[in-house]
Amino acid sequence: MTDNFNIRNSNWDLLYLFYLIYSNFFVDIVDIFYLSLSYSTNSVFTRYLDNRNNLNSVINLMFLRLDVLEFDNYTILPESQYPSDHALLIVDIHIIKEFIQDKRCTIIKGSKEDLKFISTLIKSIKRISTSQLMDKESLELIVQEFIRILNLLWQKHFKCIKITKHLKKW
Repeated sequence: MTDNFNIRNSNWDLLYLFYLIYSNFFVDIVDIFYLSLSYSTNSVFTRYLDNRNNLNSVINLMFLRLDVLEFDNYTILPESQYPSDHALLIVDIHIIKEFIQDKRCTIIKGSKEDLKFISTLIKSIKRISTSQLMDKESLELIVQEFIRILNLLWQKHFKCIKITKHLKKW
């Protein structure tokens, strides 16, 4: 949320020497919407006046969501104030390329492949010899053999399916 809020305060305008109670109310309201005051990467004014009676000020503020790291700050472009007396506020949005999985490998529950997978796995487990189980190292060898068998059977029986909005959860 960004705008000309017309609230001067020493919290965001270091040249303004006063602290206004209205800014507390304003910040409390903004907090309800889970926003926080963002700070510019360059500390310059956001409003430039032509007369000498009023000082330039920082009244254009930007409030950003607390949990969005991509929008953690903004830049003020003071040279962009004409024809308005307000400078532009620019936010850099970092777009991160995201991998979206569109396929899932599975064995459909209750299918012929599922029944073959389970029966072959049970037979294979029964054939694993545990007669030489004496210590931690021999147990580790048995576990590795079980993992090898499981992976081989999985590779043999799984099917890749395209993920859609209407895909049933198994």
